Amino acid sequence: MTSAATPVSGVFDRPTHHEQVVFFSDQHTGLKAIVGIFSTALGPALGGTRFYPYASEHDALTDVMNLSTGMAYKTALAGLPLGGGKAVIIGDPAAIKTPDLLRAYGRYIESLGGRYITACDVGTYVADMDIIGEETRYVTGRSVEHGGSGDSSVMTAYGVFQGMRASAEFRWGSPSLAGKRVGIAGVGKVGRLLAEHAVKDGAKVYVTDVNHAAVHQLRQAHPDVEAVADTATLISGDIDIYAPCALGGALTTETVAQLRANIVCGAANNQLAHPGVDEQLAARRILYAPDYLVNAGGVIQVEDELQGFDPDRARAKTLRIFDTAQEVFTLAAAANITPAKAADQIAEKRIADAQQHSRPRNDRLVNR
Repeated sequence: MTSAATPVSGVFDRPTHHEQVVFFSDQHTGLKAIVGIFSTALGPALGGTRFYPYASEHDALTDVMNLSTGMAYKTALAGLPLGGGKAVIIGDPAAIKTPDLLRAYGRYIESLGGRYITACDVGTYVADMDIIGEETRYVTGRSVEHGGSGDSSVMTAYGVFQGMRASAEFRWGSPSLAGKRVGIAGVGKVGRLLAEHAVKDGAKVYVTDVNHAAVHQLRQAHPDVEAVADTATLISGDIDIYAPCALGGALTTETVAQLRANIVCGAANNQLAHPGVDEQLAARRILYAPDYLVNAGGVIQVEDELQGFDPDRARAKTLRIFDTAQEVFTLAAAANITPAKAADQIAEKRIADAQQHSRPRNDRLVNR
């Protein structure tokens, strides 16, 4: 998707309409949830559940609409037989998340009959998916003990690393990060693992995070990693690759103007804060690896659960992100468009072709 945070005042208030948006509430547990299904043309809509204290229902709706659209593009670009969906639970998970609330949520997911399959996202974890799975078949990202693949951040980070290697080859002629300076904003579950991949590949890594404990933990394991005070310092510093790995909207007009990196390739969703940022990156000759292309490793991993998880098979699928990134960059150069628009074109064509030739399918689900 070429831009993030598209405001919505209503469910139908978008250029491309969602198939279904469902509001769920449970008075007993305090559950307030929204599920957005953008498309099931390629298969059942898969996407994580975000548990977050939104300031308003409008903000929650905007987020679920944007995120579910992004998931549809992500699964299509990754070549997966899945559509795109997303869910949000409104509230502070530290205050209101309980097993009863998660079970109530699972019952509502079950009621959708497989049109939507959930997984982990911000504020939800493998243990939560196990509880949700007590009430529904339509959940992935579960623990190995419960038939799942465990933490999907492992494959997400591996996929972003492959996107980074592909970007390096397209820009500098070699897929190696050896000697390159990589700046990572956000070293949570994915950013920490991405930093480790970059270090092992010979990069000099600089990191920042509002959670100073996360930075300290990473530097204990990898003392050569250098901590930077904040994101503003990181992006204006002398780095070759910038990896936004925190929340969305990281690339604004202001940040692009200050950015000194040659490549942007990170794990955060919806990195382009508004339309036109991709053009601003291109005008500054900064190669942008579209976020939903390179961070697809997590959805590739949980999709593999639907076949009975095989880590080697999932890793092989995630490795293809390297090739897909090269395809996107080549199309962008040939058509004189940005990589973001090239990725959108590929994804939109796959969805449109599926809409013309098939009907939604929910037959790939694992019986548990």
